[in-house]
Order: sequence, then structure tokens, then C-alpha cells
Amino acid sequence: MIPVIDLAMATAGDCGLRNRMLRQLDQAARDLGFMQVQGHGINRRVLGALQDAMDGFFSLPLHEKQQWCAPSAEINRGYSGPLSERLSYSAGVLSAADLFEAFNLGASWKDFPGLDLDPLSYPENIWPNEPAHFRAGVEAWFAEAGALARRLTRLFALALDLPADYFAPFEDHSVDVLRLNHYALPAGPIELEPGQMGMGAHTDFGMVTVLWADPVWPGLQVQGADGVWIDVIPQPGALLVNLGDLMARWTNGRWTSSLHRVLPPIDQEGRVSRRRSAAYFHDGNADATISALPACCGFGMPAPLEPITVAEHLRRKLAGSRALQVNTAAQGESQRIRRGEESRQAGNGPTTINDPRESSQRLPHVRAAIDDPGESSQQLSHVRAAIDGSQESRGSRGRFQ
Repeated sequence: MIPVIDLAMATAGDCGLRNRMLRQLDQAARDLGFMQVQGHGINRRVLGALQDAMDGFFSLPLHEKQQWCAPSAEINRGYSGPLSERLSYSAGVLSAADLFEAFNLGASWKDFPGLDLDPLSYPENIWPNEPAHFRAGVEAWFAEAGALARRLTRLFALALDLPADYFAPFEDHSVDVLRLNHYALPAGPIELEPGQMGMGAHTDFGMVTVLWADPVWPGLQVQGADGVWIDVIPQPGALLVNLGDLMARWTNGRWTSSLHRVLPPIDQEGRVSRRRSAAYFHDGNADATISALPACCGFGMPAPLEPITVAEHLRRKLAGSRALQVNTAAQGESQRIRRGEESRQAGNGPTTINDPRESSQRLPHVRAAIDDPGESSQQLSHVRAAIDGSQESRGSRGRFQ
């Protein structure tokens, strides 16, 4: 089960409730590094504007979206098309290309006047000129999700018996990125490669991620301590929160950087499903050095990893997922992915699809549904709208994480 935590307990004026919530947070961070949060305070109108912006952009023809790609893989901005990334490479594991498409934006060096920041860590954003409401809707969500991420780091500090503002010097010019993800399938024949995912297994790179996602299945899965993949379907009104590598590094492994993936958008009946998500990555200052907290080191505790700057850690991870250079420094993550495969082969796991290769048994039904739109027009109309023009890219798909 994915723990559900009510953040409103922190401001209820009751110390007992607040301390209970902090214990719940600490336990969730230890067990999974993943939780659902209620009481986050983000207005539903802001979410609605974000969804409208995403729907408007991802419904554009592929050739129009490709105008807004970054000039190189080093620049984590703009549009990423289907089959262009492999998230598991960031965790040191080879995989087939991921099916999702995405749009990335984030904190720019221009947002911090007076600081001499590296434009590679803080690149300028690439804004499409349509839909007209895209920028306003996205920027409003970026501001709200960023405020929530900083609220969470204060709670994290308290849960670790640190001053509430402990992490503030590490996040006052944080490398924050908002990734808008879209998962769907195009018209035409569909063939999945063995092991192909909507988004491959990976950990997030920074301090904490705030995620909104459509409550659909198949979709997001988180790996438990036993290697079994757990389905995650958000509760009404909830946001998803997961810890990243840097928070795990700070706590010397006391808290877990959650390993997660997204299944291909095909359900057990072979029907195509569409999924959206918006992941706000709060990664910390590029020039901050992350080393284990003294309270998380010592007798009976694992030897801490070598200190590393946020910029260097992000460089290694992004070189994997975007530049397709396998991250040889991610030995811990790759071992966890392999442990999950061993668990699957041993017959452990949920009753839901654990191995996307099982989806191939249902592909004839998917092909039939897509090849005969009269048979499933209601089922596929929203997919066709989302990927109009994408036939130029064989096997291209989009999805929402």
C-alpha cells in the first residue's frame, strides 16, 4: 500500500497531530520513498489550467511539437518526442526506448539576478507559441508545485530532527524542472519490443518530486523493498511525492530514493489508455555539495558515499536518460532493478501486469481496435486527437507519467 499523508496536520495547531504526521512521513520515506499527500493546498483551478495547457500542446501534430526541441541533449528544456529517451540508462540499465513524449521547463539563470550561474544548469526556457494559454497555465502550476516542494523540505528537516530551515541554504537557487508527460498510442500497427516501457525504471535525481498524475491503469508502479512492483493510482485530490537520490544520499540510505516505472498504455483487455502527468523536480542548488548528515553516520550504519555536487550528479543522470550514455555510477539503482526482475521470475508480484512483454499477447486486440476505428471510435478518438500527425514517426507514442 502507498501511504497517504495529510499535510494539513502540520498546521492544525495541535503538536500531537503534527508529530504524528512527521512520524508517518519518516516511515514512508524509509519504506518506499514514496507517498500520496492530501492537504497540499493547491487550488483545483490551477490544476485545471495546467491540464488544459498540456492537452492543447500534446494534441498538436508531431512536426509542430518538434519545433520546440532543445538544441542538444545537454539542455533539459523543450519537447522530447516518443522513443527519444531511455530513463533506465540513468540507473545503469540498458533498455528499449521509452514510449512517452514530454515537455520540460524550469528555473533559468535569469530568475536569479546577481548570481553567476551556469547556463547549462539553468538554461532558458523554450516556450511554444501555441496554444496561446500554455505558458500562463504551466507557470502557475510551476509556482504552486515549487512552493509545495519547499514546504515538504521543511517537514523533511523536522522529521529528521533538524531545524526546519536546515535545507534552505541548499535550495535558494534550486535547479527545479517541471516535466509534462504524455502517454498514449498512435493510430496504426503497434509493436512493443521486449521489456519496452512507457517510461523505464529509474529513480529521480534530486531532493523531492511533486507529481500530479491521471488516476488510470496501467500506469505508474513503485518497487517495494522485496522487489515487487506496486501499482500507484492517485486518490481523488491527492498529489504524489517521492524522494530523489540526493535526499537518500543526505540521509545515508535511511530514506529511500524510490525506484519507479510506467507501464505501456495498454490494459488487460488490450485497450489503449491515455495518461498524463506533471513531475516537478526540486533538485537543489547546482553548486551545493551533498554529503551524509552526521546523525545518519557512525557505528552500525553504512559507510557514506563520497560527497558530490548537485550539478555533477544531475550531469551523470541526464547523460544517461537523454544522451543515452549508461550511468556506470548508478550501481545501487541497477542492482535494485535486477532484484525486481529476479522477484518476477520467482513468481512474486502483483496480480497486475508486472512484465510489459506480457502485453504482446494482447497486441492483436489492440491492432484490431486501431485498424477498425468504427469498432472502437470512442475508445481511440482521444488518442488520435493527441497524436495527430505522429504517423511520421514509426511506433511513436505519448503518455503522461
